[in-house]
Amino acid sequence: MDMKDLCKIVLSQHQQQMRTVLATVVHVEGHAYRKEGVSMILTADGQQFGSISPGCLESDLVARVDDVWNSSQVSIVEYDMRPADDLSWGENIGCGGLLNILLEPVRGSFLNVIRELNDRLDQGENVVLTRSFQKNGEQIDYQLSDQPLMLAHDANSGTESLSDGQKDQYTFVRTYRPKPRLILIGAGDDSILVSSLAQLSGFDVIVGDWRAGLCTEERFAGATCIVGFPQSLYEQIQPGEQDYMILMSHNFPREREWVELMVDQHCAYLGIMGSKERTRRLMDQLPAYPSLHSPVGLSIGADGPDEIAISIIAELIAVKRGRVLVPRKDVTHEHHRLSAYSG
Repeated sequence: MDMKDLCKIVLSQHQQQMRTVLATVVHVEGHAYRKEGVSMILTADGQQFGSISPGCLESDLVARVDDVWNSSQVSIVEYDMRPADDLSWGENIGCGGLLNILLEPVRGSFLNVIRELNDRLDQGENVVLTRSFQKNGEQIDYQLSDQPLMLAHDANSGTESLSDGQKDQYTFVRTYRPKPRLILIGAGDDSILVSSLAQLSGFDVIVGDWRAGLCTEERFAGATCIVGFPQSLYEQIQPGEQDYMILMSHNFPREREWVELMVDQHCAYLGIMGSKERTRRLMDQLPAYPSLHSPVGLSIGADGPDEIAISIIAELIAVKRGRVLVPRKDVTHEHHRLSAYSG
């Protein structure tokens, strides 16, 4: 679950006077289900939001919520699933590895940190949260900034962590980024699943179309729907270099308007539904677009709108994670299937 979502849940739980603890993986050795920096929310009444394991650790962590909340101190819990003869963990968790999990009661100064973090993410800022704490939980200091400390950096996770040389004294740094926007141009039926899967994958979704009867929040739950023709949509949405965009209106003239508008405004990802030949005609006499993906989606042999939606989201995740994608081969039967949904 995205940190922006976690912040909003934390603040909602606080309004309901619910005792809430944030659990964050701060150290991993060996193979583990999730990486350093991932967080989840635990409440005193047993609610869980997000995950840090396949489901084996959460019940034990929930049992610790009351003690952590009542102590008003952070706590580090260690789970070691590395020993080969540890069948109780091995069978349940399905993988080895050592995890250190930081438990923080959401109250006092940390509640104020969550409020500010939420506000800054809403404003589109990248925010660095530095935690300095003792392993026994007697003291923790928080610092929010827009620049990380000079620590070893993991570019994939946006996480840095280290021990400062003193016994049981740690600093953990996590960079939180706003949700990327996915701009779906086209409110046809095949866009509905793309929208819902994208939201589950950590995107804020905007759906744009000139057909008011299709572009509705009843059809696209959780998305922002904007009605208008390309020029009007462009002015309202204002695509940027961090945005992801997919053209799937199946209307050739409207999409030609869009690619002309995007000539001087590059984004992180531009996907076009349809065959390479259709895209070639769409981009005719326009300069090469640096982040163009066509046919849209990973080449997994997708057949039908549901599988195509899955392949699209897989490609979005790969781009978001910085994975190098191998260019798709010009597979005729896949293009025919995609062309069936093209204008």
